[in-house]
Amino acid sequence: MFPITLTGNFLIIVAATTDPALHTPMYYFLKNLALIDICFTLNIVPKMLVDLLLERKVISLSACALQLYIVIFFITSECFLLGAMAYDRYMAICHPLHYVITMNRKVCIHMVIACWIAGILLSVGLTGWLFSYPFCGSKEIEHFFCDISPILDLVCSVTHLFELLVFVATVVIVLIPFVLTAPSYIQMIHTILQMPSAEGRWKAFFTCIAHLMVVTLFCCTTGLTRLKSKSKVSANSRKLVALSYTVVTPMLNPIIYGLQNKVKHALRRTFGRRQFFSKVPLPR
Repeated sequence: MFPITLTGNFLIIVAATTDPALHTPMYYFLKNLALIDICFTLNIVPKMLVDLLLERKVISLSACALQLYIVIFFITSECFLLGAMAYDRYMAICHPLHYVITMNRKVCIHMVIACWIAGILLSVGLTGWLFSYPFCGSKEIEHFFCDISPILDLVCSVTHLFELLVFVATVVIVLIPFVLTAPSYIQMIHTILQMPSAEGRWKAFFTCIAHLMVVTLFCCTTGLTRLKSKSKVSANSRKLVALSYTVVTPMLNPIIYGLQNKVKHALRRTFGRRQFFSKVPLPR
């Protein structure tokens, strides 16, 4: 799954960068989503694979803090980016005449920058606050990476205010974008059903369903692990849920979006047979 994730997301970035037909807001957001998935996977999976082969699994305090910082940063950025992608699809389907003006290049760049800045601010605040607490006990993290809930289990201090902040942050970055996506998709489906062309209805519906699958899987699993900071579920259940958004979702994103005809055609043009097997006349 690890090489599939890296290869698939890398191909999405290459296709969206090199092919002029994909120089649109939708694929600009998709390219940033692929970059987030690559970095997010590289932050967790290599260390996890090494630990699976070792009897003694150790991580330093600074490395654990850095890993948690990167996790919060990319989760926050991806949630807001998925919301931006939903807004882009809403404008494209429901307000096509205003789409070019509303979703111009400057607006798209500002939206992506805002997603990254939101991730930086939240990750700095939560990571710095959590690691300012004293740790006691065995200092053994019951998880396959440094996440908020398992680290909180090691804190020997009152953390009610921190847990409240985590709850509020989860509602803001996960649940609110997900809830706001639902009405726009209802409006989009209504607009799609009124399209005269069957082919146009299918293309618009396929794009919406692909994005909705990604949003549902990522937001639901991320929200489940963070709405309860000091977990009331078993450690194995927590690991299983975390595995879905750290390993499964980054692998599914390029598969879901890569099935679109424009992406497949762009990859064929970029890695076409003519570029690698061009005929060269033999010397006489």
